[in-house]
Amino acid sequence: MSREFSQMDKQIFDKLAPEAGGSTMSKMGHSYPFILRPISHKIAQSAEDFRERLEKLDTTELDYLVELAMEEKEDIRSLEEEDVDSFMELIRNKLSPEREKELKAKLGFA
Repeated sequence: MSREFSQMDKQIFDKLAPEAGGSTMSKMGHSYPFILRPISHKIAQSAEDFRERLEKLDTTELDYLVELAMEEKEDIRSLEEEDVDSFMELIRNKLSPEREKELKAKLGFA
């Protein structure tokens, strides 16, 4: 599944991975199909690093990622397990417990 990054996607990716220098391409020269997966698997040094990166997101950006995940345009299932937990916890704390439940139900995590 491939999609073109929107301006909002790029803004969020740049905020989460400033060291990428605005590039949304893998070292192999392919465009990333998702925002969070390359952060989880390639860029963040640890689960703690991933969490710290996510905490930079404002509620609008976080809710945008939730919407993408609900539309299956953002892959949450393939993140490192601890990173899924961090993402869900952030949704619960910054958005609402209801929003977290809604996403978990949609993804079959409930």
